[in-house]
Amino acid sequence: MGVGGIGIWQLLIILVLVVLIFGTKKLKNVGGDLGGAIKSFKSSMKDDGSKAAEAENAEPAQLKQAEENVVEGEKVEEKEKA
Repeated sequence: MGVGGIGIWQLLIILVLVVLIFGTKKLKNVGGDLGGAIKSFKSSMKDDGSKAAEAENAEPAQLKQAEENVVEGEKVEEKEKA
């Protein structure tokens, strides 16, 4: 027995019925559309991952820039003019 109690012969009969009902051209189009959707999904996931990595790398640079802008010195008290 195969998947879920269905044997290889039952799967072949189902495949033949699907081809007869939909035709090979329509199945080819569905396969192409499915492949395009998967490719688009993978590329968008890759883009999101690179944006997140850029954001992580940008934060330390911003902190470094903020540290460079810090002015160090001594507090001088002003004397009141009378």
